[in-house]
Amino acid sequence: MKVIILLGPPYSGKGTQCDLLAKNLKIQHISTGDRIRKEKEEKTEFGKLMLDYNDKGILVPDSIMEKLLAQILEENRNAEGIIFDGYPRTVSQVDTLLQFLKERGISIDAAINIEVDKEELFNRAKERAKNSTRKDDQDEAVHLKRITDFYKDTLPAIQYLKAQINVTDVDGMGSIKEVYQSVTSVVNA
Repeated sequence: MKVIILLGPPYSGKGTQCDLLAKNLKIQHISTGDRIRKEKEEKTEFGKLMLDYNDKGILVPDSIMEKLLAQILEENRNAEGIIFDGYPRTVSQVDTLLQFLKERGISIDAAINIEVDKEELFNRAKERAKNSTRKDDQDEAVHLKRITDFYKDTLPAIQYLKAQINVTDVDGMGSIKEVYQSVTSVVNA
């Protein structure tokens, strides 16, 4: 199974890049954010546990994410490959993901961190708000919280992951096509 991890701050274009990669490589795009929203909409057991988190821009606790990750990996055990969109987000999630993959004899083929400066992240958040119907995308306080939490929780997790495996930084300030070319050059290396 091919495994790719695509990391970066909110509004860095991770989801767009993951969609393109998944389509072109014919692998599963695993967006934990999308999965959390789906679980909540369907009022599943996981969804009920997550009601107070994602819409307010608050990270779902690691204990819940660990269970969800186990379920996601089980559901995709026969897939040609998977790409994790913005996961792991905390140091604990790094350990959990690496352990789960190791237990299943799965290695990581590529880990990429898309870098975008803060000012551009806020510009992209505002632009996304214009085109999104999601309630959480309309709230500037949620944008600020997401970006702040990234620097507080996820950036240290990315640094921690870099100490465990090779993570390649990619400049995310270009066009979608330019960033995609950089991302695919890492995946194909």
